[in-house]
Amino acid sequence: MKGGGGGGGVGPAKRRWRFLAVGVLFLVVLSMLVPLGFLLGLHNGFHSAGFVPRPHTTTSGDRSNHVDNLVRKLGPTLPKDILKHYVNEAKNETSSANATRKSQKKKGTPVPPQVVLQPLGKRNISGDGGKAGMKGGIDEGLRLCELQYGSYCIWHEENREDMKDSMVKKLKDQLFVARAYYPSVAKIPAQNALTRDLRQNIQELERILSESTTDADLPPEIQKKSERMEATIAKSKSVTTDCHNVDKKLRQIFDLTEDEANFHMKQSAFLYQLAVQTMPKSQHCLSMRLTVEYFRDNSFDQELPVKYSDPTLQHYVIFSTNVIASTVVINSTVMHARDSMNQVFHVLTNGQNYYAMKHWFLGNTFKDAIVEVLNIDPFIPDFYDKTTPSHLNLPTEFRVSFHGINNASAMHSRTQYISIFSHSHYLLPEIFKNLEKVVVLDDDVVVQQDLSTLWSLNMGQKVMGAIQICSVRLGQVRSYLGESNFHKNSCTWMSGLNVIDLARWRKLGISETHWKLVKEQVSKKEGSAALASLLTFQDLIYALDNDWVLSGLGHDYELSTQSIKKAAVLHYNGNMKPWLELGIPKYKVYWRKFLNPENQFLNECNVNP
Repeated sequence: MKGGGGGGGVGPAKRRWRFLAVGVLFLVVLSMLVPLGFLLGLHNGFHSAGFVPRPHTTTSGDRSNHVDNLVRKLGPTLPKDILKHYVNEAKNETSSANATRKSQKKKGTPVPPQVVLQPLGKRNISGDGGKAGMKGGIDEGLRLCELQYGSYCIWHEENREDMKDSMVKKLKDQLFVARAYYPSVAKIPAQNALTRDLRQNIQELERILSESTTDADLPPEIQKKSERMEATIAKSKSVTTDCHNVDKKLRQIFDLTEDEANFHMKQSAFLYQLAVQTMPKSQHCLSMRLTVEYFRDNSFDQELPVKYSDPTLQHYVIFSTNVIASTVVINSTVMHARDSMNQVFHVLTNGQNYYAMKHWFLGNTFKDAIVEVLNIDPFIPDFYDKTTPSHLNLPTEFRVSFHGINNASAMHSRTQYISIFSHSHYLLPEIFKNLEKVVVLDDDVVVQQDLSTLWSLNMGQKVMGAIQICSVRLGQVRSYLGESNFHKNSCTWMSGLNVIDLARWRKLGISETHWKLVKEQVSKKEGSAALASLLTFQDLIYALDNDWVLSGLGHDYELSTQSIKKAAVLHYNGNMKPWLELGIPKYKVYWRKFLNPENQFLNECNVNP
């Protein structure tokens, strides 16, 4: 009984145990299938941005071709990003502007270009520039780069050097591709030999590149090593690999490389701007030496106040903080003058450079001409207020960029460069109360002809004679001029060479008009106070003949030798001033010939223009 009763109790327990075992086994299988299904779904469903997956039935040859095409297509995206940026800006215009553009497109007329005006701040020793007069075959990527980085792109393009250490760069490219293929090849059990060769070649190139930075440092057998790596990469491409993994690895490496390239681009542009806006060490040395010498020995300090205020003489005014730049202006003017005895030069500078300028010009002669150095700082507090800077301002330069869309697929852009009077120029009537007419020269010009005919110029009822720039009109920069009344078709004008009728200036109250415009723009927080000069002289500009001045020698590489020799005055407006190392080499010869290379101070301070 006991035995029978015991046997009847064991049957149900065994069945329960079997059910439990089956359930546990099912859960184990399910726990293995779920992650596997998730991984398969992730592989099929998630891909890197911009990459369209191919079906899993793709042959090995197609996959290899796809990866090869991917490697070839990878390239810099900076110009495309910039283009997209400007296209988005065009799309984000107001609805009224969009309606106007749509109607113009239907009529077949071009869309009005957008204007970006970038002030370059005060130009104490520098300015901005770029390639304004470029020919028609310019690369669009260079245009777009110039819109973002200014004249740095033009300078970089013109000073591009031939690629050096080509073998080192080739090895880095091979290492780049080999690292992308290695993870996928290593997962294939049948390719153990290829995996070993690929790993050995990668380690070998890594070791060589860690010890070599130039082609001269490479070992003699490097060509054979490069060929072995090339053959190994070719074998890897012929193997059936996971395109997604290769694509992902390539994109990771490429993103890092692109970020690094963009960083170096911005860093280079910053260093370029720093170089053009910082006084060279040699010129700082010159200024300090001259200042010390002035206080050490000023026995030859002889003033000629009678000639300084004689209205019958020819008076030239130069705003400058640069000793050698103002010297070139005066020397070139005197050298080409028929009669230098009637010439008087007034150099207006600040207190920091006053004594250096004073000592320099008292210790050097310029034929029969005389030079007066004035410290402008004492005049500023009486006329400036809180809305304007209380220091010397040199002519202000701007880069004006036009970009628009002619049709649905074409984008055009151009850049112009203008320089106008600063706030300091409006002190002239008060500084020279006894004078009726002066010629204002920027410190970045070189005179090549006699300027005496400017004094017999009949300007009628106009206040100032200047070169007009009709490629930039007031209507095109209206968003920077505020709500002031002005003629949209009026041309802008350039500083550099300006004939000023001080008598009529005082009669019309030009300075008072300027301060009023500045205060209005500052109080309303609209427009640009630096552009108030364009409105101040509206309808008061006498247009000089274009042969008088040739501008652009500080940013335009395309000026012809014939046009340079024909011009009476060369204007080095732009970032690349002739006294900087970044200056355009072929234009420096016209500037440096007016400096004395034997001068003691220039030699001691290593001033080598």
